[in-house]
Amino acid sequence: MRLLARTVVALLGSGALAPLAGAFYLPGIAPHDYKIGESVELQVNSLTPTLNAENKLESVLSFGFYDERFHFCRPEGGPKAAHESLGSILFGDRIYGSVFDLHMLKDVSCQALCQQTIPGKDAAFINDKIMKGYNYNWLIDGLPAATLKIDDRTEQQFYSVGFDLGSNELGQLVPHFNNHYDITVQYHTLDAVHHRVVGVIVTPMSKNTVMPKDPSGAVSCDSAEPMNLHEDKDNQVVFTYSVNWEESDKSWATRWDDYLHAVDPRIHWFSLINSMIIVVFLSAMLGLILMRTLHKDIARYNSDDAEDLQEDFGWKLVHGDVFRPPRHFELLAVILGNGYQLFWMMGTTLVIALLGFLSPSSRGSLTTAMLLLFIIYGFSAGFNSAHLYHSFGGISLKRIIIMTALFVPGSCWVLLMIVNLCLAAAHSSAAAPIGTLLGIMALWFAISIPLTVCGAYFGFRRKTIDPPVRVNQIPRQIPDQPWYLRPLPSALMGGILTFGAIFIELYFIMNSIWFHKVYYVFGFLFLVFVILVITTAEVTVLLTYFHLCAEDYRWHWRSVYTAGASAFYVFLYGILFYFSRLRLASYASLIIYFGWMVVACFLFFVLTGTIGFVASHMFVRRIYSAIKID
Repeated sequence: MRLLARTVVALLGSGALAPLAGAFYLPGIAPHDYKIGESVELQVNSLTPTLNAENKLESVLSFGFYDERFHFCRPEGGPKAAHESLGSILFGDRIYGSVFDLHMLKDVSCQALCQQTIPGKDAAFINDKIMKGYNYNWLIDGLPAATLKIDDRTEQQFYSVGFDLGSNELGQLVPHFNNHYDITVQYHTLDAVHHRVVGVIVTPMSKNTVMPKDPSGAVSCDSAEPMNLHEDKDNQVVFTYSVNWEESDKSWATRWDDYLHAVDPRIHWFSLINSMIIVVFLSAMLGLILMRTLHKDIARYNSDDAEDLQEDFGWKLVHGDVFRPPRHFELLAVILGNGYQLFWMMGTTLVIALLGFLSPSSRGSLTTAMLLLFIIYGFSAGFNSAHLYHSFGGISLKRIIIMTALFVPGSCWVLLMIVNLCLAAAHSSAAAPIGTLLGIMALWFAISIPLTVCGAYFGFRRKTIDPPVRVNQIPRQIPDQPWYLRPLPSALMGGILTFGAIFIELYFIMNSIWFHKVYYVFGFLFLVFVILVITTAEVTVLLTYFHLCAEDYRWHWRSVYTAGASAFYVFLYGILFYFSRLRLASYASLIIYFGWMVVACFLFFVLTGTIGFVASHMFVRRIYSAIKID
C-alpha cells in the first residue's frame, strides 16, 4: 500500500495526472454571496447540437466556444480555463472565462463586446451549425444559461438549458446568426448587502448592428434587420449584450427546480408499473415451479419406492454432469469477475445519487463517480474471477490476473480510443485531451490493476466452491432439444422479457445523453435497476430449469448469454432511436454514436450475464443439494 501511495503521489507531482486535478472538484456546491457591484463571472462552454427545425438531431459533435471558426470575442491574453471534473472533461465540457462584464445589480443596456470579421468560409461553417440547431452553453455561478419555455401538455414554464446559436425556421432561406444577448439574472436577497444568483435566462437576437465610427460613441441595438452571414464575402459582425437583474423569491437551495423539468412523472410510474407486472408474472411462475413442481420432483427422487426410482427423468438424470467445468471457463470467470465489478459500481453510484450527493450543479460528477468506483472495485473483479477460475479447476493465477485486468477494460479502452480519434479528426471539443487519457491510464495501471492483483490473490486462496454431487468422468450424451430450447431462440425469449422491464426508462437515458438534457430522477432509476436485477435472475432461473428438465446440463454459458441477450435488444433500440430521432450527416457522428452504443451494450451484457449466472448457480446448487444421489 505504501508503494501504491508513493506511485500516485509521484504521478501527481510529475504532472501526469494534472488533467485529473479537478476530479473531486464540485463547482456550484457552496453558495457564493455577492455584494452590490461585485463582479459576477460569466463562463462559456462548448456549443452542442440539439434538434433542428425538423425535430431531428443531425450531429453529435460539440465545438469549443473559442474555436477559431466561430470568431467569438476573446479575452485579452487568451481565455482562462475553469476547473473541471474528470467526468465533465470526458463528456465534452470545455469551460472558459469570457469578456462579459457583469456586476451584481448593475443593469447594462446594449453593451458592445467586440467587432469581428468572419470570412465566407467560416460563415458557411456557422450557418451549417445554425441549420443543425446548435446551442450556446453559458454558466453563471454554476447555473447554466437557459431559455424560458412552456410545456405543451402541462402549460408550465421551465428552463431549457442552452439557447440558440441562430434561428432557422422552416422556409427560411438564410439562417439568422444571434449576435445580441439579453441576459436576465435572477437573484435572491439575503440581506441588504448579500445576494445570490438563482436563475439565468438568455434571450438571443439577431441584429445587424453597426459599430460607430467615433470610438467614444454608443452602440445602438435598435436595428430590426437580422444578421445574415454571407458565404461569398467577409462579414462584419458586432457582438452586443444587455444585462437585467431580476429579484426572485427562489432560495439558493431550490434554484435548480426550474431546470429539472420532468416530462411527465406519470410516464415513469407507467414504466415502473409495467416492470412490476413482469416481475409479478415471473415470480408467480418461479413460485409455481419451486413450490409445486420442484417440491414434487425432490420428494419423488428421495423416495425409497423402487418403482419411482425406475421412472427418474429430467433434471436428476444430469446430476453427474451439471457441475462439470464448462468450455473456456477462463473467459467465463473473467466476464463474471468484471460483471461483479460493474454490479457493485452501478449499485453504489445509484445509492450515492439517490441520497443526493451527486448534485446537477457538479458537472460530470456522475461520470466521475462511476469511473472512480469502477477502478476501486477492481478488487472485486480480481477476487471473484480468481475464485471462480480456481473452483473450475484452473491453476494459473497469473493468467487469470492478466485476463481480468485487461479484457473488459481493454476492450472498452480500444473502442473509446476509436471514438476519440473520430472526435479529434472532426475537430470536436469532445475529444479528450492527451493528458486526460494518460491520467486515466495512470489510474488504471497504478490503482485498478494492483487492486485486481490483490483481489485475485485472496480469491485464489479462498476455499473453492465444491459441487454438492460427484461429477462423472464421461460426459452424458445430450438428447435433441426442442426448437424453443435451442441456444438462440431461448436467449432471445429471455432477453425480451428483461428488456421489457427497462425500455421506457432507457428512452429518458438516451434523451439525456444525446440531447444534453439533465437526468435527475435517480429514485425511478434505482427502482428500475432493482427490477432489472430481479427480472434477469428470474428469467434465467426459469430457462435454466427448462434446459435441465430437457437433460441439457450446459447451463453455465447459457445462463450468461440468456441473461445478456437483453443487450442485443438495447442495441436494436439504439438503432430504432437513431432512425426515429436522429439524422446524422457525417461518418464521424455515425461512428461516435454506434461506438458508444457498442460500449454500453457490451458492458450491459457483462452486467446482466453475471446476474443471470449467479442466480442460476445458486438455483442449481440448491436443487441438487436437496436430493439423494445413490
